Amino acid sequence: MKENAIRRAQIYGFLAEAFLYPHDNWSEDLDLVREIVQSLGWLDVQLQLTGLALDELQIAYQKTFGLSGSLSYETEYGLPHEYQQSQELADIAGFYRAFGFNLGGTVRERPDHVAVEMEFMHVLAMKEAYALDNENSEHMEICTEAQAKFLKDHLGRWIDLFAQSVAHNTPDSPYASLARFAADFVRADADRLGVTLVNQRLSDVKHTPFDPDFSCASCEVASIGRQGFIKADSIH
Repeated sequence: MKENAIRRAQIYGFLAEAFLYPHDNWSEDLDLVREIVQSLGWLDVQLQLTGLALDELQIAYQKTFGLSGSLSYETEYGLPHEYQQSQELADIAGFYRAFGFNLGGTVRERPDHVAVEMEFMHVLAMKEAYALDNENSEHMEICTEAQAKFLKDHLGRWIDLFAQSVAHNTPDSPYASLARFAADFVRADADRLGVTLVNQRLSDVKHTPFDPDFSCASCEVASIGRQGFIKADSIH
């Protein structure tokens, strides 16, 4: 079980890096990711990508996630129930604080960015592995329950819409294949945790109205080449 948690953490960590502006060439790790996927017997998803040069990835990222590109933020895809955008962001931040996960870097991303949510799942999976290694069943259960709830309430609720959006806007982008892999992986992980995710069509989603306080205008897209990074204070 410890190895399962570590492998899941590796995939989430890979996705977190890949959905940030590429300063390093994440496509060089594709074969390793495929090996990890194969080692997880319960995971039957495909990563249909070939390696690219770093400059090609950077151009593709700007085309895919630029000002006219696909949205990378959960709360831009419509909000559940009566929640307002600030309330939903506060709920996400509450998850992060509970597990010592802080946003860092000279340029900080919003907490609902796809890369940040992937990194948080990476941290939770690593905490789960640490608890298993130390035979701490209570902490292991806390980490498992947190992963299930975060997928149900946040990442799993919108990741397929994100993949649909990328495919709709830039179908030939390598990020379209990456987003589809991410959505399929998250769905499989949710199934493993006993979480049922609701299928939605992008055309049925009413996007969140523009709010200048929480819009993408103040985020990484405005300074695409100065992308910040994400960190956790501790994974233990």
